[in-house]
Amino acid sequence: MKKYTQYSLIACLFLLAGCEGFFGKKTPIDFIEVPEYLAREVAYVPVEPALTRFLSPVDILAGYDELIYVVDAGTEEIISLDESGRELGRFPLRGVKSIAQNRSLDLLAIGTVDRVVGSDTFIVSCIYKVDLHGPGASYGIQYAQVVDTIAHPRYFKSTFSGTDTAVSFNNIAILEDNRFYVTRMGIDNNPQKFGGPDDAILLFNADGTYRTPVAVNTPSGFFRDYFKKPMGISSFVQPPQISAGGPDHFVYTSVSENTSIKVQVIDFIESDFGANYEPRLLFESDKTVSDGNLGDPGKFNRPVSTLVTGDGTNFIFVVDKAKDSLYQFTSTGLEGVQPPPGAASTKYQMASFGGRGDALTQFNGPTAVAYKNKILWVCDTGNRRVLRFKLTTDFQ
Repeated sequence: MKKYTQYSLIACLFLLAGCEGFFGKKTPIDFIEVPEYLAREVAYVPVEPALTRFLSPVDILAGYDELIYVVDAGTEEIISLDESGRELGRFPLRGVKSIAQNRSLDLLAIGTVDRVVGSDTFIVSCIYKVDLHGPGASYGIQYAQVVDTIAHPRYFKSTFSGTDTAVSFNNIAILEDNRFYVTRMGIDNNPQKFGGPDDAILLFNADGTYRTPVAVNTPSGFFRDYFKKPMGISSFVQPPQISAGGPDHFVYTSVSENTSIKVQVIDFIESDFGANYEPRLLFESDKTVSDGNLGDPGKFNRPVSTLVTGDGTNFIFVVDKAKDSLYQFTSTGLEGVQPPPGAASTKYQMASFGGRGDALTQFNGPTAVAYKNKILWVCDTGNRRVLRFKLTTDFQ
C-alpha cells in the first residue's frame, strides 16, 4: 500500500509538470470574440412572427375601426388584417400606393386612373374614396366599393397639360371634421400659376371638394411655394381618439435633396388678425436632455413617412427609406422617450433603430409606420414583410 501511494504521488507530480502550460501559465484568449453590448434601458423589441404574405407592402394604417390595412403595391390591393395579423380580406385598386381612413370609416386611397383627352389616354394620379359599409349594419373590406374619384387635375381645372401626367399625390392626413390634407409633387413649380405649384400640400373638404394649396407664413415672408417635394404627412387627429378637435396642425416630410430640414411641424395659428400656417420652431437639442432633435439639419436623408400617435403619448415617428431606419420623437421634437422610473439618468433615452439587413430589427427600404395599442407596425418593403415592435417599458 505504501509503495502504491509513492507511485501515485510521482504520477501526479509528472502530470503537473507536463501541464504547466495549462495550470502554471495564463492561456491566451485572444481568439475569443468579445461581444459588443449596446447599453440601452429603453428599446424596441420585435413581436414575432414577421408577416410575410406580401409582395411589396408600401403603406400601413391602424384605423378608427380598430383594423389594420396594408397597401401592397405589388398586387395593387388593400389588405385588411385584425390586430393579431390575421388576414380578413383584400380589395383590388388600380395603382394604389397609400391609404388613410376618415372618421366616418371610409378609406381614402391614392392610386391611378385613366384620363381621356381627345384621342389620347393618359394615366393620372387620383384619390379613391372607398366605402366599407355593406347592407344593414354589415361592414368590412368584403363590402368595399369605390364611391368617388378625385383625379388630377380635374378637381381644380378643366384643361389638361403635358406636365399634369408628372404630378402625383403621395399621402393623406385626416382632420377632425373629415377635411383632409394631401401631399402633391410634380415638375411645374411656378408659385403664381393657377392651382399653385405642383409641389404643394392641398386642403380638401370632407366631401372631396378642393379648397386651397397651403401657403406658409415665416419670419422671412409669405410663401406659396414653401413645400419642396412633400411626401409624408400626418395630422394630430389619430385613432383611437373618439372625439377630436382643435387646430389643423400637421407634420410633413420632404424628400428634396436641397432641403436640410426635411421634417417639420406646421402649426395653424388663428388670431384677431386672421389665420396662418407657420413652421414650428424646434431648436437643436441640449445634449444633456436628448441626443437629437426633429429639427436638426441633415438629420434625415429620404424621410418618406411620418405619424403622430393618438393615444396621448403624442410621439412623432419618421421612416427614413434611405437610412433604413425608424426615428421616434416627442411632440416638442426631442428624440427618444423618457427614461423608466429609477433610471440612472433623466436624459431622454434613444429609441430610434434600424439599419440595412433582414434581421428582425433591421430594414430594407422601409416606407410606412402604424401604431396601435403600443405596437409599432412597419412596412419593410425591400424585405417584403411587415414587422411589429413593442417598447421594452411597455411590457410592464
